[in-house]
Parts: sequence; structure tokens; C-alpha cells
Amino acid sequence: MMFSRRSFLQSSAALAAGAFFPEGSLSAATAQGGAFEVSLFSKHFLGLPYDRLAEVIAGLGVTGIEAPIRPGGHVEPATVEDELPRLVEALKKCGVRITMLTSGINSVSDATRTEVVLRTAKALGIPRYRMNWYTYDNKLPIWPQLDECRPKLKDLVALSKEIGILPCYQNHSGAKFAGAGIWDMAFLMRDYKVEELAWAFDIMHATIEGSSSWPTEVALVQDHIGMAFFKNFVWDAKGYKPAPLGEGVVGRGYVERLKAGGFSGPVCLHIEHVKGSLKDPGYLEAALEATRKDLVTLRSWLA
Repeated sequence: MMFSRRSFLQSSAALAAGAFFPEGSLSAATAQGGAFEVSLFSKHFLGLPYDRLAEVIAGLGVTGIEAPIRPGGHVEPATVEDELPRLVEALKKCGVRITMLTSGINSVSDATRTEVVLRTAKALGIPRYRMNWYTYDNKLPIWPQLDECRPKLKDLVALSKEIGILPCYQNHSGAKFAGAGIWDMAFLMRDYKVEELAWAFDIMHATIEGSSSWPTEVALVQDHIGMAFFKNFVWDAKGYKPAPLGEGVVGRGYVERLKAGGFSGPVCLHIEHVKGSLKDPGYLEAALEATRKDLVTLRSWLA
């Protein structure tokens, strides 16, 4: 019997899943993260043609991705009306959907084609998007700069609400990022319901900024998490470097706190410890292997 390439890949994916989750070790529910919907940030597969990207994601046993739709992403904002439907269709053929769109948007502007990008995403069934960050000039007073974010945020939330898509703000470590310490952006986000504005909460960056206070930050944002990001790191001299999910500072305790607070997803795995690009020999194989290992760890934590 002749098999299509897609059928072969899907069969291979099933066999791979069996290898990672042998009978008697982890249930089918565990393989999918229990009650949690597991997505994958596909940035480390940038450059793959849409059909190949869809096959790779499906082969990993993942049904949702956080897709970079921004300058340098899978789709450029300038071509979003034509290219995003093509990406969505390619993914759909392999049983994969976009659960979050990663954007360059943090205000309503022509420069980012805000309304076109968001309306196109909504029409294609994409439920949420990750905002771009607000940044500080640390040579200037901070409170006035934070106040300058308020009207931009208000207009963006209003447009998003009209369209029917959820904006999510990611906390990112570093002195220039609003939200790095959580409290500043939490102060602004108190004005909105979680259905209007939510966190794309990044436990790695929260732990880098608050190595011992991260449980407080989790408690602070618990009722406003739109998607929980999972990635890991190790301390490196005066800084940090990304690490596999089971080998760094972030551990299962984060999941237990999420569960205790009633959060059950969605979650998204980010792979940042694989360096290079598809132009490098062996990169794709290394990226796939790293992703498989981290998925096994994440799913065991969630289950």
C-alpha cells in the first residue's frame, strides 16, 4: 500500500509518542499534559515552509503553536492578509492551530498595521495575541513613563475587545522592560478584566527578576493569566543562560502553585537553549530532540 508523506509522518509521530510514553508509564492524558492545553512557541523553527512546519509540529505530538507574526516571523505584518491564511490552512491539514499570535503590537498604530493584523487573526479563529513590550529609559523618572503607557494600553484593549481577540502582555527580565518586576504592569492591568487583558506569564523571566519572590508574583497575577509560558535557565556568573526544562532553576513547584490557584491552561513551551538556525548543519535535528525532551518534562509536570 502506498502512503502519503503526511500519513508517514503522522504514523511516525504515533510511534514516537509510544516510545516516549510506553504502556504503563504515562497515560494518554499525561501525554497531552492532563487538563492543560499545551502549545509550542515555534520561533526555533523559523524558516521552514508552512507545510513542513505543520508536519514538524504534528510530528512532535503538539496541536497548537504560538506563532511569530511580526517582523522576521513566519509571516510579516505587511503580508498578513495573504500569508496568514496560508499558514493557518497548512497547519489545519496536520491538525494544528495557532493558539497565540506573537506580535510587534503594543499600541494602535499604522506602523504595526494593528487593526489589519488583529482582524485577520480573529477571522482565522486565533483567540489571543502576545503584545510587544513597553520599555523604559532608565535615565528618566519611571512613573511618568508608566503613565504614558496607560492611554496606549486603553486604546489597544478597546480595539481588541471590539474585534474579539485577547491581548496578553509578557513579563521579560531586564531593566528596560515594563513588567520585568511584575508590579508596574500589574498596576495598570488592574483596570481590566482577564477577558480584556491578560498576562502571557513567563516563569523564567519572573524567576530571574525575583529568584526568591517569584511565588508572590505568581500569586499577584494568578487571576489574570491568559497563557503560562514554560522555559528554564541556570545562573551563569553574573547573568543567566537558557537551559532544558528539567535541568535549571524553574521546577515543578511552579505548576503546583498554578494548580492551587485554579489555573488549568493554556500553557506554552518555549525552547531557547538551542542556538543557531536552519542554515546550520544539524540544527533541525538538535532542535527537534531538545523539543521532544522538554515536552516530556512539561507533560509530566502538568499531569
